[in-house]
Amino acid sequence: MAAPNRGRRPAGAQSRPGRALVLILIAMVALTGGMFWAGQLKPRLGIDLAGGTTITLKAKNQPGQENAVNETNMNTAVGIIERRVNGLGVSEAEVQTQGNDNIIVNIPKGTNSQQAREQVGTTAQLFFRPVLTVAPGGPTSPKPSPSPSASDKAKDKAKDGKQTANPPSGTPSPTATTQGRAVTDALKAPTPTPTASGSGKPKPSGTPKPIPPVDAAATEKLQKAFLALDCTNKKARVAAGENVKPSQPTVGCGQNSDGQWEKYVLGPAEVDGKDVDDAKGQLDQQRGMWIVTMDFTSSGAKKFQKITSRLSQQQPPMNQFAIVLDGEVVSAPSVRTALSANAEISGNFTQESAQDLGNILSYGALPLSFEEQSVTTVTAALGGEQLKAGLIAGAIGLALVIIYLVAYYRGLALIAILSLMVSAILTYTIMALLGPAIGFALNLPAVCGAIVAIGITADSFIVYFERIRDEIREGRTLRPAVERAWPRARRTILVSDFVSFLAAAVLFIVTVGKVQGFAFTLGLTTLLDVVVVFLFTKPVMTLLARKRFFANGHPWSGLDPKRLGAKPPLRRSRRASAPTDPKEA
Repeated sequence: MAAPNRGRRPAGAQSRPGRALVLILIAMVALTGGMFWAGQLKPRLGIDLAGGTTITLKAKNQPGQENAVNETNMNTAVGIIERRVNGLGVSEAEVQTQGNDNIIVNIPKGTNSQQAREQVGTTAQLFFRPVLTVAPGGPTSPKPSPSPSASDKAKDKAKDGKQTANPPSGTPSPTATTQGRAVTDALKAPTPTPTASGSGKPKPSGTPKPIPPVDAAATEKLQKAFLALDCTNKKARVAAGENVKPSQPTVGCGQNSDGQWEKYVLGPAEVDGKDVDDAKGQLDQQRGMWIVTMDFTSSGAKKFQKITSRLSQQQPPMNQFAIVLDGEVVSAPSVRTALSANAEISGNFTQESAQDLGNILSYGALPLSFEEQSVTTVTAALGGEQLKAGLIAGAIGLALVIIYLVAYYRGLALIAILSLMVSAILTYTIMALLGPAIGFALNLPAVCGAIVAIGITADSFIVYFERIRDEIREGRTLRPAVERAWPRARRTILVSDFVSFLAAAVLFIVTVGKVQGFAFTLGLTTLLDVVVVFLFTKPVMTLLARKRFFANGHPWSGLDPKRLGAKPPLRRSRRASAPTDPKEA
């Protein structure tokens, strides 16, 4: 007689269900405790359920770049906008292209959503320009005198660039004449060669090139723009910095430390935002004000050293450099010594505005300019109606599954319902914790994925129940049937769930936007189905098989041998083949 193989458990051997049930109970308690500890008692909702804002941006070509609106620049802009919004802590912000020149930005309703809306279309073109002249921000009248003859003379002299230091007799204010002469002189005057301290000798090397000369027509145009500029008018401020190449002089507006508007004539840009390596808003403890600090790249540090080295030798206001962001002068500090490694932007910053500017500069400038085409807001009421409709659909689907299980499997439906409850608890707690952890937000497609998962989970129960019934039909009692049915059912469940998870993973990778919510939820619930079936459904089935109601095949247990058409016990069928006639023996 051969010795039994003790290294392998027989197919009908009894398992230890208590360990698996304790393990899943610990997991449920831990997830629920983590949900309370994180203070996130319900999943975050997406735009279509909680409400939010959808912004449509249309791309425009930059000056001198007629073919800038292309696929590469659009994808770059999408990445920058997405990083900006997510950098503010906004959950489930969606940024994607639509067509050839549109970008759609979905911002959920909640903390910082309005702040993010203000940043999405900000181009963040940063330039460091030398200041040529500065004046109060209001418009300057080109008529310096009530006397016609004096006025005509003043105009002619201004056009020729020969304005004298003393205005004509009877001029009530020297503002127009001095400002006009300042623009002309600043653009025509050569840049002094920096000298070493205490000597009249020029510095030997590394001297930056002077500002390139500007032709008379451009000078006159810039002068007129400067005199007419009214920085107290928002439209005028925006228009002043539009369609200007970095290599051209321009005019701009900015606020001084007293909050008063000033207007500037600015030279060509010598350092730009691409030379900034990092930027952040922080509180200057000594001055008690919020500033934005910037660290330059190696090439940017060299450029910045050159411009500050030159400006430190100038007289006010030509010793200032303007930090120009999207055409507006945000700061115009004076330079007393050459700088290289870093710089700071100071002004009338609040904590929020300083951190916003640091966030924008850190993630870089957009390669394109954008204009806001439309803004659509989904109210919380509409989102609540959609959520209610989704929950009703889920309840109807769950009710139909339960009715089918009760009608066909009777007592076994209790195991299926308990398993669905465990799966629901695990899914809910994990979704709630994924909100603060990775920014997951439940949207309507995700709800659809959860509804589909009800059928996938129920399918696993059905596979196992049918395998048990097959064993009972073969004449086995319930307890051996439960154990022998499990290996075959387990393989089928794993293969089925692997296919579902693979489909969800592919869908998540190849799609964008809200469809990813459906794929993510489907994949998550598929994994949880495996956990629930292995750690709950099978152990509970093992325990209930020891109860009389199920073991004796009660008609309402769903395992009645007569209803299943079971064969006689296997050992009886073997005895039936033995001869019964004594003569035959």
